Amino acid sequence: MCLAIPGRIAEFIDEGHYAVVDVSGVRRRVNVDLLREDGLEQGDWVLIHVGFAMSKISSQDAEEQMRLLTLMGEAEGALEEVRGYGTLEGPEDGA
Repeated sequence: MCLAIPGRIAEFIDEGHYAVVDVSGVRRRVNVDLLREDGLEQGDWVLIHVGFAMSKISSQDAEEQMRLLTLMGEAEGALEEVRGYGTLEGPEDGA
């Protein structure tokens, strides 16, 4: 199943091409290039898919998305997907 997972931007790295994003306590590097024109800031919520931030969302939308993932029994699968993204070492490690 294709999942869009909400995460909160903790910090920007690699000249702003990547951000460290927190998803329920799991922190991973995510490519944010697709949203550069959206004016992302630390603390913003984004929907993530396969290591890319796909859209900027509100905190209410992030909560609703996690609630829906939980109701569908997909919350743990979503966290496993995030754990599969690259580590915080560098772009060659994933994302």
